[in-house]
Amino acid sequence: MKKSNIILFLSLSLFSLTTIAQQCTHQDLDVVVLGSGGPEIQLFRNNPSRASASYLVRENGKAAFLVDFGTGALQNFARSGAKIEDVKGILITHFHVDHINDLPALVKASFFSSRHHDLAIYGPTGNEFIPDTEQFITRLLGEKGAYSYLSGFLTGDESYQIQPTSVPADKTAPMHFHTEIDGFQLSAIATEHGLLPALAWRIEKGGCRIVFSGDTSNQSNSLDRLVQEADLFIAHNAVPETSQDNVANKLHMRPSEIARIAQQGNIKSLLLSHLMRRTEHVKAQTKNIIQAQFNGKIAFANDCDVYAVATGIRKGQCDNKISD
Repeated sequence: MKKSNIILFLSLSLFSLTTIAQQCTHQDLDVVVLGSGGPEIQLFRNNPSRASASYLVRENGKAAFLVDFGTGALQNFARSGAKIEDVKGILITHFHVDHINDLPALVKASFFSSRHHDLAIYGPTGNEFIPDTEQFITRLLGEKGAYSYLSGFLTGDESYQIQPTSVPADKTAPMHFHTEIDGFQLSAIATEHGLLPALAWRIEKGGCRIVFSGDTSNQSNSLDRLVQEADLFIAHNAVPETSQDNVANKLHMRPSEIARIAQQGNIKSLLLSHLMRRTEHVKAQTKNIIQAQFNGKIAFANDCDVYAVATGIRKGQCDNKISD
């Protein structure tokens, strides 16, 4: 795979005014929600199940990037008609199981595909609680890893090679990261998610901007710097406004914080995801709280929903065979 140029920006001004001023002109860029839930086993009358967090960015109906790949994501990836051969890269927000658990299954499934070009995986650096991305992938897929029989995908003995890269994720000194793959601009910044290093991601092409909050309390407001002028902001709604859970509140944003970020960032469309029992049943209240501050479009994600980036409008479901 042609190595991408990686630039780390120590400045807080990652995005130029010319970039911000661009209009989203790419009408064939969309996001498929592969997983709209969290780590719970969920079964609701109006929404039978939610896979864990995962999103597929597509261009012209073809897979481009995966953001996280939690439990159940592989099944919805298949339902969407996406092909492993088309995936340009995988962007990981953090290494909780509900954001990464289906990755080994995807790698195994790729054995039966015609993929021959290397696969970039970007994720956070580590700390004393969890390894960095290179170490994590090696412990998972390496010759002495949990799935050592898949180690050929790391050594290059299979039809392609996985290329893991650790992105700086020190929440005490958030640092901007930027790289480019096939005309897509990829950016990330460190966020707060309890003890684990975590990242928020931004994907841009054709003046279109998608931001994925990942799981974060946003205590240092680092997410504010990434969301500016986004066309579609996918924010995780894992705690209700009334949450008194001190642990959960250090991990996730309340709806009022999501609304503040969206309004100040001049976001066009907001998609709420990573729903859990504590937020599933208060969606009406959550929407009212957000609408009090935010003037843009608001929607709640469901598995297999497909959203157009340019309009923020739900254009169908992956079972509709939108992609070939």
